Amino acid sequence: MVGRVSFQPSPETCFAVGDCRHFVPAQPTPRRSRLLAALPQQEYQRLVPDLEPCPLPLGWTIHDAGDSERYLYFITTGIVSRFYVTASGASAEFAVTGNEGVIGIAAFLGGGSTISRAVVLSPGYSYRLRAVRLQQVFERDGPLPRLLLRYTQALIAQIGVISACKRHHTLEQRLSRWILSCLDRLPTNEIALTQELIADMLGVRREGVTEAVGKLQKAGLIHCSRGHIVVVDRPALEANACGCYAVIKREYDSLLADYRHADVPSRPHPVTRGHAFPQQSEVCV
Repeated sequence: MVGRVSFQPSPETCFAVGDCRHFVPAQPTPRRSRLLAALPQQEYQRLVPDLEPCPLPLGWTIHDAGDSERYLYFITTGIVSRFYVTASGASAEFAVTGNEGVIGIAAFLGGGSTISRAVVLSPGYSYRLRAVRLQQVFERDGPLPRLLLRYTQALIAQIGVISACKRHHTLEQRLSRWILSCLDRLPTNEIALTQELIADMLGVRREGVTEAVGKLQKAGLIHCSRGHIVVVDRPALEANACGCYAVIKREYDSLLADYRHADVPSRPHPVTRGHAFPQQSEVCV
């Protein structure tokens, strides 16, 4: 499906959730990240000078399998797909991440790298923190380390539920869950992608996706045209999805909700200089 270094989508397999024709130009504030928004004001202001704004262009491989994770990316807009690619080239997604999460957890878990690949599925924006700086933050007990560990717990739950979902639920149910998961991370009810890409993400044959999409459209839940899926009846789509969708959503919401306004005291920390904003077309590497 993808190359070893960077994914280069062809016109036939171009994938995006939302508009795939141009990069999202708006630069959100760091507070658009749910994790950064959950930090107490004092801790947030202490961290801001070290946050580097970084665009997420469509198809960019943030990290490949085995890469050293030098940054932690706080997603503010867009969607990043985490998936595993086998030696034969087959792939399957095991998690999607939007503004509820981060990319680069090995930077604070201590592993340094992972066996998975993270690719931008929908163009957007992020703010990244150098791994060296992140390690300094983890040396003291404070809000950010605790929040990131809570997020990691939710991510592990998502991975576990999706693994079970692939084993026990129908493709139609899994497709409904996947569409809803993408919509939760977008300001629109439309998904622009190909059925070939959906098959790659779900780890199934394209013919199966075509059949499942046809059933959802016939039931009046979605409308599908070439490269576009519009959700017509979201409540019905939620009812059609397996219970995994609600479980994953509830896990993220519950783990973050009671921390959003917490004010955990921490030791003083020196303020470091800020970073220049990159040009909109620049890919942070």
